[in-house]
Amino acid sequence: MKKTYSEKMRLQIRDCDLNAAWRPGALQQALQEISGAHSLLLGAGRDSLLDMGVVWILTRIEVRMDRYPKVDENIELETFPTPCRRWFFPRWYRIRDDQGKEIGRAGSLWALLDLHERKMIQPGKVAALMPDNRDLPAPIGLPATVTQVSGTLSAAEYMPRYSDIDLNGHVNNTRYVDWACDALGIDAMRDYELAHFAVNYNQEIRPGETVHTELRRMGNVFSFSGTVDGRNHFDLGGELRPRS
Repeated sequence: MKKTYSEKMRLQIRDCDLNAAWRPGALQQALQEISGAHSLLLGAGRDSLLDMGVVWILTRIEVRMDRYPKVDENIELETFPTPCRRWFFPRWYRIRDDQGKEIGRAGSLWALLDLHERKMIQPGKVAALMPDNRDLPAPIGLPATVTQVSGTLSAAEYMPRYSDIDLNGHVNNTRYVDWACDALGIDAMRDYELAHFAVNYNQEIRPGETVHTELRRMGNVFSFSGTVDGRNHFDLGGELRPRS
């Protein structure tokens, strides 16, 4: 059983923003893909789960970056799960540059979604497919609960578009950080980068649902949340730092 899994990649233009740096949404997409690749090797890939009528869903993630690599830079991603915590599957990530230096790390909590009932189910036999990685130190703590910042409020209404929806029929987990960066604005993202961000996915957002978003910023700390018909669906928070 493969306890850890790693991949090397070269950052493409499509992965980068107006500063030629790795876009946070593309970073999260890479973490999603490497998670899927490792799950496939463990016998818990998408096709295997679909036979049971379930899919993986991300419930929380927290990412901390010491620096963002640039276009054409070579990096390595490493991931591994640790034992289940009740209904949740913790999974961890390390991001290294081409010299092997760790430049970022992340922690996540995944769960299983019943595609017909659209609700989480217990880990069941999928938990037994995970390697015993209790000996591996986590590079970061478990993803935190996001709290709202008591800062300047900017509200908007948004209806998910074609590019937001994935093959599970809901807004893909990687899109929320893109929404947050869009809400922060071009000027902010030109001069600053996300030193840290965390997302709590509380309920899925499906096509046709209008999302009321609220961005609050106090200095370099911000929070970004979304509700549908008054019910909270996600909370995202983070910290900006000046680009070097």
